[in-house]
Amino acid sequence: MQLSIVIPLLNEEESIKELYDWIASVMQSNRFLYEIIFVDDGSTDQSWNIIENLSNRNPKVKGIRFFKNYGKSQALHAGFKMAQGDVVITMDADLQDNPEEIPELYHLIKNDGYDLISGWKKKRYDSVLAKNLPSKLFNWAARKTSKVKLHDFNCGLKAYNHNVIKAIEVSGEMHRYIPVLAKNAGFDKIGEKVVQHQARKYGTTKFGMERFVNGFLDLLTIWFVSKFGKQPMHLFGALGALVFLIGFSFSIYLGIDKLFLNPTGRLITSRPQFYIALSCMVIGTQLFLAGFLGELFIRTKKTSENYKIAEILAQKNTEVSD
Repeated sequence: MQLSIVIPLLNEEESIKELYDWIASVMQSNRFLYEIIFVDDGSTDQSWNIIENLSNRNPKVKGIRFFKNYGKSQALHAGFKMAQGDVVITMDADLQDNPEEIPELYHLIKNDGYDLISGWKKKRYDSVLAKNLPSKLFNWAARKTSKVKLHDFNCGLKAYNHNVIKAIEVSGEMHRYIPVLAKNAGFDKIGEKVVQHQARKYGTTKFGMERFVNGFLDLLTIWFVSKFGKQPMHLFGALGALVFLIGFSFSIYLGIDKLFLNPTGRLITSRPQFYIALSCMVIGTQLFLAGFLGELFIRTKKTSENYKIAEILAQKNTEVSD
């Protein structure tokens, strides 16, 4: 199979059918062998019924329905597990991503050898203050922190080599940083393509300003995990040893001062250096133990999905046309 198109969604009943027709038209005109995987992230409207009807009409349409809203990262994780195409395309269901971009994205992965192509919405039709300016600040911080040179990390329209989506694990709210996860996994041929952005046609956005706050916190998390996630002792052990050494040095100073330099002076426990020494040795020991426990956890943890699927639509015969 050439293409898997993974579409996470939440309450997009007005746009699903129109998006499907648009994608199917592009696929047929380019003679692609494809599948469309809709991941319903706990919709409370008629989204799942529409997906079921589309799947009954066309076996190339598959669906995953979550019991409740788990988030976009979990939806992508489930879609990636099901995807079988040589190239995997992700896009949003709100009609703001243009399916006409898919053929070129496919060829950039398949013919030019890219591991990942990220869309760049150079011209946006969103609110300047609510989305555009915060997005520019967020993308600048992501570039500086991750060293991945992309203009638009959060664009939902991306293309992946099949090997990439099987090698990375998208969890929490890390969908914004899939290019960084791919780079950390060893896939360094990452590019971007200017894509057409369209104004939302139906409904309202499902993301508020809090996503930018969460995005910056996630950015710090992924920076830490990429550097020390597999060897936390390198950070906590080094900090612990340094802090403990500072405390121990104060203790040595206090001991020498009391025994040899000023034996008739005030009690050690009445000197501020004593409490600095005590605090540093306690904190240093705790940091060292944190690194040690982190190492034990990494070696014993078992991976598991943090979402529950209510229903899956998937038919074996995917070679029939509309």
